Amino acid sequence: MTESNKDTIVVIGKLVLVSMFAALLLGLTFIPTSEQLEQNMIAAQKEILSELVPEAQNFEPVEEAEDAEGQSNILYYRAVDGSGNIIAYAFFKEQSGSQGPIVVAGAVDSSFSNVLGMDVLSHEETPGLGSKITSTDFRSQFEDVPVSQLELSSSGGSIDAITGASISSKAVVDAMDSKIEEIEDAEA
Repeated sequence: MTESNKDTIVVIGKLVLVSMFAALLLGLTFIPTSEQLEQNMIAAQKEILSELVPEAQNFEPVEEAEDAEGQSNILYYRAVDGSGNIIAYAFFKEQSGSQGPIVVAGAVDSSFSNVLGMDVLSHEETPGLGSKITSTDFRSQFEDVPVSQLELSSSGGSIDAITGASISSKAVVDAMDSKIEEIEDAEA
């Protein structure tokens, strides 16, 4: 074996050892980090729900039936006052946008007559165009809007689309509308 072959083998051996060590460290930190990320996400969701329905004392999750692995997903939340009366329904909904998924949080009153508000948790929309769905001007249009008017103004509703971002605007409206309809059907 020549000297250069030995050097190559030594370098490859060192790279393998460094890679194994890095993989071990990543493995050791993944579980505690992912648990902390999950806790942070739950805390952020609770804060957003409290902003959408500030009168609520508690948010009771409504879950779907457990799957084969014993897991269940939260479908929506019943926002209740101090006496346990349902005052609103709050939810999170993912909808396809122009560039990728848009995740919205929303709330509707207990009679399903008025939307209480909307917020965008995450999106992949175009900066400067579709990303304007997070602007206060756009989000404020959803405050106290009648559910019957939850449509873009171009379709007869009361929500003005963002200029140049009608697909993103429509995705937010569709997410709100479909989730409110789903909750209303479930609560009937």
